[in-house]
Amino acid sequence: MDSLNKKGKMTSIFNTTPPKTINDMVMDQMCNNPCCFFCIMKEPDTSSRRSGLATCFKEMSVINRDDQQHVLVLSGLWNIAMAQPDDPEFISLGIFDCMVSLLEKGTNDRSWLLRDQNIYIPYYAAHVIGSYTMNKVEFAEKAVLAGVIPPLMELLRGKISWVEQRVAVRALGHLASYERTFEAVAAYEEELVRLTMNLASTCLDQVYTKFVGVKDDNKRSKYHCDLLTRGVGGLEMENRKAEEWASQLQCWSLYLLNCFACKERSLNLICNQGFLVDLCGMWGGLVNHSSPAGVGLIRILCYSKYGRQNISESKQVLENLCHLSRSSDDWQYMGIDCLLLLLKDIDTRYKVIEIVTMFLIDLVELKSLGDRSNLGENITKTLILDYKQSKFRIKNSHVLKALQQTWELKVERRKREKTMSVEKIEEKRVLVNLIKQQANHVFWLGDVEEAIKMYNEALDTCPSKLRKERTVLYSNRAQCYLLLRDPDAAIRDSTRALCLSNPTNSHGKSLWRRSQAYDMKGLAKESLMDCIMFINSVTTTTTNKRVKIPYYAARMISKQMEATWLFVNAQSKFTRSDDDYEISSNEDDHQLECDEMMRQMMMMMMEKKSIASGLSTIIEEPLIVKGKNWREMERARRRNKTAFNVMARSM
Repeated sequence: MDSLNKKGKMTSIFNTTPPKTINDMVMDQMCNNPCCFFCIMKEPDTSSRRSGLATCFKEMSVINRDDQQHVLVLSGLWNIAMAQPDDPEFISLGIFDCMVSLLEKGTNDRSWLLRDQNIYIPYYAAHVIGSYTMNKVEFAEKAVLAGVIPPLMELLRGKISWVEQRVAVRALGHLASYERTFEAVAAYEEELVRLTMNLASTCLDQVYTKFVGVKDDNKRSKYHCDLLTRGVGGLEMENRKAEEWASQLQCWSLYLLNCFACKERSLNLICNQGFLVDLCGMWGGLVNHSSPAGVGLIRILCYSKYGRQNISESKQVLENLCHLSRSSDDWQYMGIDCLLLLLKDIDTRYKVIEIVTMFLIDLVELKSLGDRSNLGENITKTLILDYKQSKFRIKNSHVLKALQQTWELKVERRKREKTMSVEKIEEKRVLVNLIKQQANHVFWLGDVEEAIKMYNEALDTCPSKLRKERTVLYSNRAQCYLLLRDPDAAIRDSTRALCLSNPTNSHGKSLWRRSQAYDMKGLAKESLMDCIMFINSVTTTTTNKRVKIPYYAARMISKQMEATWLFVNAQSKFTRSDDDYEISSNEDDHQLECDEMMRQMMMMMMEKKSIASGLSTIIEEPLIVKGKNWREMERARRRNKTAFNVMARSM
């Protein structure tokens, strides 16, 4: 709503204090209005309160009535709905009818919308609907009967702004998630799916261009600022909340599409090749804690034959799934699931096998991942499902060699070692350690290629049961490949080491080595996740209470956070398309924001990765490196960014 940002008459609308909460209003003095919501809420008699609330909702629904208290009441209802979404009292008294009337008035009567504080009302009304339909299907049915879908569709179409689209897609997603209300939403199926796909693909650009990228406070929508921060906090807080809301807007859009994909509805629209590629880049950034975002929808599509057929035809989607399957991302298992579903389908198996084999072979010794056990065995069986016959259908010699190695490791070698005595295994252990020590010595002498040969010999000698020894050998060989500037080989070996580690993805050195290798390949998200997990391993294995995060790891996180910032692509597009110097020169401002956000983002991700509670004191303390304060070094880095980039590339 560009007109809402102009000066003059509109200024008086937005230069108001943010709406009071229900707690503030309840403390106010009793008024003389018999339909006052806040006075009615303090009524001790239940029947009188219910009667008063029903009357209040009816009065608010009168579209020709103009009451400046409406926005205060809506703010109070929003607080109640968020705190008690399963309470049936307001549902039985007609709250949905009231919200529908207010939404219809907001979307149809622009002059009313721009009067006083009415601009806040559609947001609160749609949010109340979404909160009350979140958990209970009976509430959702009453909402549909009250006619909430048409005005929510108007908001989804962008009738007001992205802020209202966010709460509209949330509410529609809840309604579409129930069998008994799905068809009511599906009445708008084609339009809704197209709108939601477009919203998921463009919402980050939209939020950046209309809010985050607008550095002049006077040019930002005042009511957006108030809703984001509730009137508390400046530019930095607004940007953080806008990033969170943008991520939610994208994730809730994908959730709504999931509701259709689960029923194999509109797959011809959702499986558009361009949109499938877009899905690979949707992960929500570090502010997304719970939704699998784009990969969640891709996995749903892989459950259908039509979906698998379309996904198997996109090399870019397959490669993204492969990278995810070899990462320490929380959704790693989803990437593996997708690849296995594609391999198990005879119609897609030989379309994808030459791409995915080179990634999945590194995971064949994976024991467990979350609540999934024997995952490596499942991967092995799928890869060598028709090994004898597939040799004649696969033309790629590297893939054939990889399948042969898998067959040798998991079938032939297992047969040979099955009868191996305990004494023989111990002899092998001693020999392997001796070869490893020699390889380490050769490595430190600088003969990296010779060291690789000796690590190869040790791995060939080492029995499969000696998982700890093999973890170290793979990790050491990965370091050799790093020095030879071969990131693909380093990723393969460090991934194998991490699969052998106990628990999975816990070997610190392998995490750091793979993080560096991913950085070489420009895979910033994968590098970031590994680096965070590496810091986890460092901080949880030490007994020192004042552990410092290694500077090189903090520097890597800073670099990758900037590269994976939720709005990085939107910023790039905006900078190229806008001739305004103020916008195109925001790089330093963004770097400052990244630096300020770094500690909080690290805390969130580390909490998600179950890092020790004492970490807060570690991150809050200045990082000391060679007698220098970390924050001082960061300031120096910003003053000479070019020099830092050269140093980072030489790591």
